[in-house]
Amino acid sequence: MIEEIRPRLYRLEIPIPKNPLKALNCYIVKGSDRHLVIDTGLNREECLTAMRQGLQELDIDLTVTDFFITHMHADHSGMLPALQTPTSAAYASSTDAQAILTMADPALWHRMEEFAVRNGFPSAEARAAINLHPGFQYGPSRKAVFTTVSEGFVLATDSYRFTVLETPGHTRGHLCLYEADQRILISGDHILRDITPNISLWSDAHDPLGHYLASLDKIRSYNIDLVLPSHRRLFTDCNARIAELEEHHRRRCAEALDILQDKPLTSYEVAAKMTWDLRGT
Repeated sequence: MIEEIRPRLYRLEIPIPKNPLKALNCYIVKGSDRHLVIDTGLNREECLTAMRQGLQELDIDLTVTDFFITHMHADHSGMLPALQTPTSAAYASSTDAQAILTMADPALWHRMEEFAVRNGFPSAEARAAINLHPGFQYGPSRKAVFTTVSEGFVLATDSYRFTVLETPGHTRGHLCLYEADQRILISGDHILRDITPNISLWSDAHDPLGHYLASLDKIRSYNIDLVLPSHRRLFTDCNARIAELEEHHRRRCAEALDILQDKPLTSYEVAAKMTWDLRGT
């Protein structure tokens, strides 16, 4: 499905089969000379078919198309090498670009499995979780070529000037795009309307939740009339949603601390005692 959000700015839904997320919102900015595609979808045939059909409907020539990857997760980056041409730039943060380039390395997944086991996962369960991980199954099959960008970098088309905002938390190198004149935020997975973004810890050296909350607070200072998230509905009440997400994490942290009052537990044990709402709607 293609939706024109604003003149020459489109949303193309890329399916995420057998997943509660249902679809990725791929945003396409059509220019007179060059086009911009924001996030790509998983490296699987259903996604590639939907992307090709959408690009054909919009008359997008990939040889004059650049790509912006909000973050390294496979539902955002997996299809990039299949779409990138020798004349296509692919923009991402340096941190997440490196993560994408190493996604096919077995050593990466072994480290993730070891970290899960150290935090209480039974070994067989950790191995099974890795085998089912979308990045393990549907990550890029070959290397993309990246142009790394950071805070303040501007991507300009005929009608839009998007400024890169660094918003670590959901991943270490997560990026958003802000269009000041149109007051539009392309939020990636940083702020979603119907889903609480996943904040994952895969190293003792980082504080992803702390970074995420700081990144939420950072976005509060921008004038935003429309948020274009990577999944589900577009929305307008950005600061209200930020407040909801902050309250969600306050409550979840309080619940975890309450569980830990009586005795030390592993992360796996704490998670087993917490309440969960896993509706796929």
